[in-house]
Amino acid sequence: MRRVVITGYGVVSALGLSVPEAFQRLKRLENVIRRSDDLAGYKGLQTQLCSTADAFVYPERYTRKVIRTMGRVSVMALNATEQALEQAGLMGDPVLKGGRTGVAYGSSSGSVDALADFYTIIHTREVKSVTSSTYIKMMPQTTSVNLSVHFGTTGRLIPTGTACTSGSLAIGQAYEAIKFGLQDVMIAGGAEEFSPTQVAVFDTLFATSRLNDTPNLTPRAFDKNRDGLVIGEGAGTLILEAYDHAVARGARILAEVVGFGTNTDGRHVTQPNHETMGRALGMALTDAGIPPETIGYVNAHGTATDQGDIAEGQATFGIFGDRVPVSTIKNYTGHTLGACGALESILSIEMMRNGWFAPNLNLTEPDERCGALDLIMGDGRSFQTDHVMSNNFAFGGVNTSLIFAKV
Repeated sequence: MRRVVITGYGVVSALGLSVPEAFQRLKRLENVIRRSDDLAGYKGLQTQLCSTADAFVYPERYTRKVIRTMGRVSVMALNATEQALEQAGLMGDPVLKGGRTGVAYGSSSGSVDALADFYTIIHTREVKSVTSSTYIKMMPQTTSVNLSVHFGTTGRLIPTGTACTSGSLAIGQAYEAIKFGLQDVMIAGGAEEFSPTQVAVFDTLFATSRLNDTPNLTPRAFDKNRDGLVIGEGAGTLILEAYDHAVARGARILAEVVGFGTNTDGRHVTQPNHETMGRALGMALTDAGIPPETIGYVNAHGTATDQGDIAEGQATFGIFGDRVPVSTIKNYTGHTLGACGALESILSIEMMRNGWFAPNLNLTEPDERCGALDLIMGDGRSFQTDHVMSNNFAFGGVNTSLIFAKV
């Protein structure tokens, strides 16, 4: 089995349009949640909050020919991937098309506008809104397929459409593809474009924040007074590479993927199970061959929902007790769904590399039901560690845990 390292990554998010920009905004403790006048216009929708990458404008090089099969979700994935390949020194490299490079990428769904165009057929009994690219934009594997075609990869294609674990599951499966010698390089990550339909899903479950007049005070994961999540958007891409392959070409190594665990609750579609969640964390530790004491920081999924935070907190406490510092990125960015696993993995690695770990923004009164965790508060915390863990959990009871190490 081979070691797997990360040689590049890129992001598109409300927090920033590059990794350095996003990390610096994180260090400034800036919340990027805003009130949306558009959401206020939907009858029956209680929340009016969102987190969108409004600063992301399509570059001129993205001509109609280049992105004709891409909705916004795929375009954001493309931009994040270009950043990652440039940093890795692999843009235009023959290895991309040689059969030993694959793509593992996902989102909760394809582009909603394309979905709407497609399903108008049922209501209007006309096909005038459907084009030759409508299905490509709306299909669940739209990000992975579009990236593969754009960069000409001919290796494995692993689409992940597992809601909030789409990005983290893609990274884990890409890691395993390289670890077991099936690929040398993998483009891995997740993306999500904002849509009121996604807001409505969680709003009907009474899981969205209603602090419409004070968007800077929410989300507040693990806080006794938390009132729900905020939907966001973005994309995160990591370039995973076999260690020997990266060393042979003189690549700069950002971190190593050393552990991955995933399982399912097998009990309920939307109610999390702290026991199976905890087992996923334990599986990642076993895969890495390290004890819990080795982990210096845990990036929590931290949805700021009542049941979600309690289950995750209990699962994390069951493995680590009160020893390991814990915080969540979602208190800054909102919940970016299919993108969160990738965005949070990237920022966790950046925090490890810089020796500074973000606090739980908006957390003032920890909820004891979430376990007696060492929740980072205040201005953040500076310390050195060689291992960090990033966890994500999704509808359907899909649990993932990733462990990254310094190299």
